[in-house]
Amino acid sequence: MAAVIASAAIALVLILAYAIWPWRSRQGAAEQPGKIMLAVLPFENFTGDAGQEYFSDGLTEEMISQLGDLDPVHLGVIARTSVMHYKHSQESIPQIGKDLGVQYVIEGSVRRDSSRVRITAQLIQVKDQSHLWAREYDRNLDRLLELQAEIAGEVANEIEFSLSGRRPIEAARKAAAPAPGAESYAAYDLYLKGRYFWNKRTAEGFRQAADYFQQAIDKNPSYGRAYAGLADTFTLMSTWYMGPQNELMPKARTAALRALELDESLAEAHASLALIKENYDYDWVEAEKEFQRAIQLDPQYATAHQWYAESLSWQGRFEEAFAESDHARRLDPLSLIIASDYASILYDSRQYESAVKQCRSVLELDPNFGHARDLMIASYLQLGRYDEAIDGINRWAARDEGPWALTLKAVVYGRSGHAEEARRALAKLEQISRSRADRTATLLVAYSGTGQKGRVIELLERAYSEHSNAVVQIKVDPMYDPIRSDPRFKDLLRRLGLE
Repeated sequence: MAAVIASAAIALVLILAYAIWPWRSRQGAAEQPGKIMLAVLPFENFTGDAGQEYFSDGLTEEMISQLGDLDPVHLGVIARTSVMHYKHSQESIPQIGKDLGVQYVIEGSVRRDSSRVRITAQLIQVKDQSHLWAREYDRNLDRLLELQAEIAGEVANEIEFSLSGRRPIEAARKAAAPAPGAESYAAYDLYLKGRYFWNKRTAEGFRQAADYFQQAIDKNPSYGRAYAGLADTFTLMSTWYMGPQNELMPKARTAALRALELDESLAEAHASLALIKENYDYDWVEAEKEFQRAIQLDPQYATAHQWYAESLSWQGRFEEAFAESDHARRLDPLSLIIASDYASILYDSRQYESAVKQCRSVLELDPNFGHARDLMIASYLQLGRYDEAIDGINRWAARDEGPWALTLKAVVYGRSGHAEEARRALAKLEQISRSRADRTATLLVAYSGTGQKGRVIELLERAYSEHSNAVVQIKVDPMYDPIRSDPRFKDLLRRLGLE
């Protein structure tokens, strides 16, 4: 089944290369100097089986990846997160074009039975909604590799004839080459399922993703992308406190290094290794090298730009951080986490009013998006707007009395002079967080907000000894301003490589 996705995606990419590049030479520079922007809308699942969503989503993601590799300098492709916003959407093409900042969109669908597959795709120009290209594939499943070779040859010749140049052809031929290990279609199918659940970004989704990636590795031990998926999963589980970091990060490192041993060109593996270097090793120099390598390999990988922006911000390199964040937002304009991370950079650079404004724009899209909600409340505190901070935390706590809600409750009440309410929240937090992986991180934030400097230093040292990512932001986080002159704090910054 994965053969359908791999072969059809490559075939469609090759034909689109033929369709797009002549426009670039004729009119692209007039419309948008330097780069055409394209969105691959989610392929509709016409199989009649909701359990096959991973199949249509996988085809969408393959199309995004393959098109993004063709010519990143002249063709920009919107990232998966933003296009998935339009899954089963009735939004008009002009509205989608405006939302995403694109001139062209691709629509498609997948239908299959036990022996045949039908994939349709069409390319639409946003400004007049004209259909510039359309193609339908109806083949036996076992003939797809022949179909791929046939289309690749035909389209490569057409590109060469149309452009009288070889660079796009070489890019297309490179895209057509199978990735190391991809010949095992059973493993590839499991990999697609892993990515499907990984993209859910939930604790259960990560657990299912890790299981599918491991199954893919068991099927084909030389499949680098499966190891990269496993590294991505363990890394995010660690940084999101979904398990002990001293267990998850070593697993992530092993998977990332194995992925790169098999295929050094995997941008995702380099980005995961950068997170490990930064959040676990506190090695900022090596982390930067890995981020830059990931971006060099895949300039359209929005998440790499996002994570690199974070890293630069935590080192106090705000001008560079804003540039990387802007790049990530152009590639993935509807990503809530990328937009919220931009607000975080504003907050850390002491631009609190702008941070509030950015958080509001995120919360208009999703009122329950926790990262933006937390940053808005923290910005209110730094601005001395305690009533608004208290209102925000009370509305949150009415729906959630979990550790992070109690943490922020302690901070808000502590900073606004409500000592007894802060004490009660802190006592409850101490009680319910005893066996949680995020215990040190939550207590560190809570005690910082209640002015207990000695306890904060103690918890910072504990987080450092645990290789926790709770300490990576302390150079710039305004929460630590009251203890910056403490020699113990300065010594910790030096040991973290942040001084």
